[in-house]
Amino acid sequence: GISDYHKEHRFHPVRKWRMDFAWPDILLAVEIEGGIWNNGRHNRPHGFINDAEKYNTACTMGWKVLRFTGRDIRNGKAIDTTRQIVFEHKALNHTTQRRREK
Repeated sequence: GISDYHKEHRFHPVRKWRMDFAWPDILLAVEIEGGIWNNGRHNRPHGFINDAEKYNTACTMGWKVLRFTGRDIRNGKAIDTTRQIVFEHKALNHTTQRRREK
């Protein structure tokens, strides 16, 4: 379920990149983008470039990367979106497994 996440999950075999939250079994990652209103690390050129490389590499490895702001957390959008994807994937897996068993 949604509570089966890993914090600060290292997803790349060589680079030391980490995802804020990850569900490795379904290749889903959630990143919280902080400091968007006060020139935080994610908004400065070097940080932005590094994040883009990390997210794009994760996608080439088959990961889905969801990016949320503090506002998304406060208004429930982050958890609602994440929950929807986790449950849809689990339901699809369950259906696929049942078909194989027949």
